[in-house]
Amino acid sequence: MVFGKSKLELRVGVFVFGGLMILVMFVFFIGKYETWSAGYKVNFTFNFVNGVKFGAPVRFAGVDVGEVKDIKCMYLPEGSKSVVKINCWIKNDILIPMDSSVWVNTLGLLGEKYIEIIPGKDYASLLTANQEIAGVDPIPMQEVTELAKKIATNLDDIIVKIKNKEGTVGKLLFDDQIYNDLEALVQDLRKNPWKLFFKTKEKK
Repeated sequence: MVFGKSKLELRVGVFVFGGLMILVMFVFFIGKYETWSAGYKVNFTFNFVNGVKFGAPVRFAGVDVGEVKDIKCMYLPEGSKSVVKINCWIKNDILIPMDSSVWVNTLGLLGEKYIEIIPGKDYASLLTANQEIAGVDPIPMQEVTELAKKIATNLDDIIVKIKNKEGTVGKLLFDDQIYNDLEALVQDLRKNPWKLFFKTKEKK
């Protein structure tokens, strides 16, 4: 009886251990854990990152090549300003020129924020481990909204001026004299198209 009980416990232990190993491997694969491939860490600095989060993808020429590992807000006394430093893990076989452009992009219209690297051309100077590239700041949504409001206000002002017969467009649409003069000019050119190519001599 004791031997049978020990044998059952051994089987249960092996089963539990196997289940734990499968779970660990599943977590590693889901998280794209860098143990499975060699890589290096680099830094990208921004003044504004528009909601980039830990674990966000890093893309090089549109291909996933890494992920965000750390995000820190830092104060720079020399510039009297705060910056955001994003530490990213990149696959070892990815060569990033120092003249590359780094953006904060969006997956879809309202999707996840990620780091987009547009490859540069200077492959003689490559980004190495722990080096840094200054990123291009995304435009805050508040600025986009304010710009849209200004455009809408200016458009309203233009429409009001046109309705009040102000400006060239307003006079052209509502001033009968200008309309009649243009109509007369068109009729004259239809009858005498040669006037388009020859300058009429002024009478002395």
